[in-house]
Amino acid sequence: MAIDSLPENSVHALERLRGLLNSADLPADGKLPTERALSETLGVSRRAIRRALEVLEAEGRVWRRQGSGTYVGQRPDDWSQHVSTLVAGTDLMEVMEVRLRIEPQLAQLAAMRAKPDDIDRMYELAKKIAASDDADSRELWDGALHRLIAQSAGNQFFLTIFDVINHVRQDEAWQTIRELARSINKTRPVSYAQHRTIIDAIAARNPMKAAEAMREHLLMLQESLIRITSLDARQAEEPLTEEVG
Repeated sequence: MAIDSLPENSVHALERLRGLLNSADLPADGKLPTERALSETLGVSRRAIRRALEVLEAEGRVWRRQGSGTYVGQRPDDWSQHVSTLVAGTDLMEVMEVRLRIEPQLAQLAAMRAKPDDIDRMYELAKKIAASDDADSRELWDGALHRLIAQSAGNQFFLTIFDVINHVRQDEAWQTIRELARSINKTRPVSYAQHRTIIDAIAARNPMKAAEAMREHLLMLQESLIRITSLDARQAEEPLTEEVG
């Protein structure tokens, strides 16, 4: 049957596409077949496919990129496309300054709004951080804990800002520096204890204590980073001093 002669049934196309989205047959990159391919597979016109995709896009089930195709899920936020620019245009101290202004407030709100299940998960994540025996694992669970606290604050705009910061701090080079700072300054045991203090304050519904505990935690990390970056600077200058002498 020629494509032009296929029946136009947008409702049928929508039902079939919903079934496709709910199946496990989607490609790893989430990209759907072309409208022509979908038309041939589902036995409806391309116009019906196009209309059904418009409905699914309005529902947030798919999104379309001009010249690339249609993808499953919601359209990625623009921030994710600028992460590399943000990383190149800032430094660790700037990130820490922002974290110190944002995350204590998030902990404060979490103490007021976190659900019991969220608090239970915080304790579990803190245990995973303490049990981690490699840098990658520590970074993974540490980031998950801080994001859960941010999410538990119940403020979507705050969470969006946090995610921007989190994208930047996930840069591989910065992760290496943070882990080196923790190792040289031997702050891991203190950091684990601070995590517990933060969560205990959230569980006790004590906003001020939660905010202060988060602030102390981030100040310790900031101080460690200052020490390690100062040490790197001194080591970089030593060979030059010897050569001049």
